[in-house]
Amino acid sequence: MRRNAAKLRTTPQTTSVPGGGKGGGGREEAAATIWIGVNYWSRTGGPLMWRDYRPEVVDEELTVMREHGITLTRSFFFWPDFMPAENTLDPEMLAHFDDFLDRHQAQGMHTIPTFIVGHMSGQNWDPVWRGGRDIFGDPSFVAQQEWYVRELTERWKDHPAVAGWLLTNEIPIYGDWKSRGIGTLDATTVTAWAKTLVNAIRGTGARQPVSIGDGAWGVEMTGADNGFRVRDLEPLIDFHGPHVYRMETDPVRQHLGAAFVCELLDIGGKPVIMEEFGVTSDYVSEENAAHYYRQILHNTLLAGATGWMPWNNTDYDALWDQEPYSHHPFEMHFGITDDAGRPKEQLREVKRFTELLARVDFGRLNRPDTEVALVVSSFLEKMYPFTQPEDASSVLNHTRQAYVAAREADLPVGVAREADGLPEDCALYLLPSAKQLTAGGWRRLVGRAEAGATVYASYFTGEHSVQRGPWWPKLDETFGVVKKLRYGLTEPIEDDELTLTFQRDFGTIRAGERLTFTVAGTENSRSHLPVEPNGAEVVATDAHGRPALLRRRHGAGQLVLSTYPLEHMAAVTPRVNPEPTWRLYAALAAEAGVVPEVSVDDPRVLVGRMVHEEGRSYVWFVSQHEAPLSITPTLAAGSLRDLEGEKLTTIELPTYGVVVAELGDVDDRTTS
Repeated sequence: MRRNAAKLRTTPQTTSVPGGGKGGGGREEAAATIWIGVNYWSRTGGPLMWRDYRPEVVDEELTVMREHGITLTRSFFFWPDFMPAENTLDPEMLAHFDDFLDRHQAQGMHTIPTFIVGHMSGQNWDPVWRGGRDIFGDPSFVAQQEWYVRELTERWKDHPAVAGWLLTNEIPIYGDWKSRGIGTLDATTVTAWAKTLVNAIRGTGARQPVSIGDGAWGVEMTGADNGFRVRDLEPLIDFHGPHVYRMETDPVRQHLGAAFVCELLDIGGKPVIMEEFGVTSDYVSEENAAHYYRQILHNTLLAGATGWMPWNNTDYDALWDQEPYSHHPFEMHFGITDDAGRPKEQLREVKRFTELLARVDFGRLNRPDTEVALVVSSFLEKMYPFTQPEDASSVLNHTRQAYVAAREADLPVGVAREADGLPEDCALYLLPSAKQLTAGGWRRLVGRAEAGATVYASYFTGEHSVQRGPWWPKLDETFGVVKKLRYGLTEPIEDDELTLTFQRDFGTIRAGERLTFTVAGTENSRSHLPVEPNGAEVVATDAHGRPALLRRRHGAGQLVLSTYPLEHMAAVTPRVNPEPTWRLYAALAAEAGVVPEVSVDDPRVLVGRMVHEEGRSYVWFVSQHEAPLSITPTLAAGSLRDLEGEKLTTIELPTYGVVVAELGDVDDRTTS
């Protein structure tokens, strides 16, 4: 199974590389681009910076970014200022942006202008001439946006400092603002609007990459349809640009939340750029902000991201009485420098990251293929008739938690969307706490088991009471059991803990071993599947001696059933990770014949691997622990060396730290 790590391809004059300015070297072919950037408003005015444009401050701010490895900004045309009337651009604003671009060029930097702003930091702004017209559906208002985008692109399309274009900043928030009474956005109208504006850019002859700037919050990512469907927009864009600001109840889910978003965005083979992420210093200490940055940067890299733009470059203490900061004061302090331009630890973390990328030649690294597929039910995105919103949100929550467990087991897991058709080249398929899969999806999974794969599924009855139960056709025949459910009723889990006792060896788990899980869920979902084996063998039992994990041999492979919703219970439990599902996944991988190249026997350390085009292999060790750790990796072959060439047998990880090592050949085991 291929995993996304696509790089941007740009024209020579817009190529940006870590630690360098304009690339291309005179070559005619497109070159790979790694964007290490930052979202930028000057501290002189935030969104109103163009009214009080101070070139010397811009120079100072860009210099600090450049000194810390940042070679790119995402900049913004504040719409009410740049377009004060229909068919009118403000010449003073245009001149300011001319200067802004020239200062980027002088620094060897680039920028990605964002056209429609719109929405920013907890405030929506209209151009005064909007007149209440619908953003996406009113022909006259769309025509004005088309003119605006075309005129600005035409002016700057040949400027060497322009690296790409973004249509908007988080326009789903602006376009669906409830106080305007506009309601849910229509996907057909939204896609037609986006096509009009993208065509306006392309019609000028501009060759830089283009994307929407919507945050990638479509139904494919969230289970809720906001009209900005990723699949509909994907043919129009050159990269996906997620905006991720998760609130979580579990530190590991928090650290891997953005990474899972990147995995889900493996749609259409387009590059994934972390267009926005960050923290406000009003919420966290500087030390913990740096830990968060480190986790997001490295975990999203391992999940396929090939560009990063934190929010944002500076703090805005002097703007305390200006909207949006006057009513959203925490928005003043997302900066990676303070209000005087002094670097925070977050910026130093970005610098260390850029230095590492240069050391490992990241532009030529790729994620290795995988034999482990995390199955995402099509009920996340398909909006089937007569289903409930919770049906979609549970898919998202359970697959996210399963992704955490797979990463804790050091499995190079890939996301396999049922909506795309399941891959046929995997040895292990994980279907975590799934109430619903299509009949065709089930047939394909059974077929994969018959062909030799291990297919795992865990029971889940749903979080609500509408058609409560597993929508699994021929459950009994598929898994070799006789179910003992009663219609309209659940079988509640009465215990506060679930202990599985293994009755036989299973992969890496020995007979007699026990795994203990926290029990959680709603009155509907906190339930198990009572079964009797009928052709399946019981692998593990619960504390009451009931079958909890069963295996049915099928063709050349096997189907494994958990009668408890392990991933669901973990997903709704605060501060639960690491929890024992990683042990089960490691055992399933061993049963399927999948052996990680490098692993550690400590779920608090996540292992990931990248392979260089010339054959070198690099291994990431990412700690999820609040104190230093010392670990001894297990290697399928070869040996580890640090980036200075010294042999490693143990890895010393600081608090929430990251260590990258090179995986050498087998012969390295005997070299000094």
